[in-house]
Amino acid sequence: MTESTYVPPKVWTWDKNNGGRFANINRPVSGATHDKVLPQGEHDLQLHSLATPNGVKVTVMLEELLEIGRPAEYDAYLINIGDGDQFGSGFVEINPNSKIPALLDRSTDPGTRVFESAAILLYLAEKFDAFVPKDPSVRAECYSWLMWQMGSAPYLGGGFGHFYAYAPEKWQYPIDRFAMEVKRQLDVLDKTLAERTFLCGDEYTIADMANYAWYGALVLHNIYDAAEFLQVSSYQNVVRWATAIEARPAVSRGRRVNRAWGPEEERVPERHSPADFK
Repeated sequence: MTESTYVPPKVWTWDKNNGGRFANINRPVSGATHDKVLPQGEHDLQLHSLATPNGVKVTVMLEELLEIGRPAEYDAYLINIGDGDQFGSGFVEINPNSKIPALLDRSTDPGTRVFESAAILLYLAEKFDAFVPKDPSVRAECYSWLMWQMGSAPYLGGGFGHFYAYAPEKWQYPIDRFAMEVKRQLDVLDKTLAERTFLCGDEYTIADMANYAWYGALVLHNIYDAAEFLQVSSYQNVVRWATAIEARPAVSRGRRVNRAWGPEEERVPERHSPADFK
C-alpha cells in the first residue's frame, strides 16, 4: 500500500478542484445557487427526482400504489443533479438539503413537503394505507429494515462507490475498508433472505422497495462496474429476492421514471399519466 503524505491542517479549507467526478456540485454550504421555479402539474402529488437508487424507491412506491388501485397519480419532474438543478430556489424550498427525491403534496393547505426517501415512503404508506404491515411486531421489523437501508447504503454509495469508481485516484485503504463493509451488508441480507421470501416475511413492504433500489441494483445491474470485484452473484438469496421484485410490473415502470440515461425506450424523464409509458 502506498503511504499517504497528506497531513491534515489545523483548519480545513475547501479545495474546489479536489472532488473527483462530482467536484462541480459538491460544496460545504447549503442553500440555493440560482432562482428557478419548479414546474407544476395537475395532480396533488408533485415529485422532483432522478432515477438514482434513492429516486427509484419513491417512483416504485407510487407505481405500486397505482397498481393496487390507490388514487396516487402524480407528476414527476426530472432533477438533473449533474447540472445542479437541486440547487435551484424552488427545489430548495421543498428540500433544504438539496438532495433528490423531494415530494410536494398539494392535497393539504398549505402543501406538505416531504424530503428524504424513507420519509417519503412512510408518508405515502400512511396516506394510502398500504405496504406497511398491520401486525405491530412485523411493522417494527419493516421499520427496522427501512432504517437499516438508510444507515447502510451510504457505505455502499458515498463510501465504496465513490472511492472505487469516482475518486480521482485509487487508494487501497478506503476501497478495502468499504468493500469489506458492503460485503458484510450483502451477507446480512443473504442470511436473512435465506429464511424469508421478503425482508419482513411473506409480505412485500416499503422495506423491500428501499433495499431493492440499492442492493438489487448492486447484484443485478453491476453498479460501479463492481459485480466481479465484490462477487455479488455469490449472494444467491439476494439475487433471488431482487429478481422477483424486479419482475413486478410496477417496479419495471418505477425504474424508468425520471431516468435520463440508457436506451430511449427505458426512459420516462417526466411522468404525468399512465400514457407516458410506451
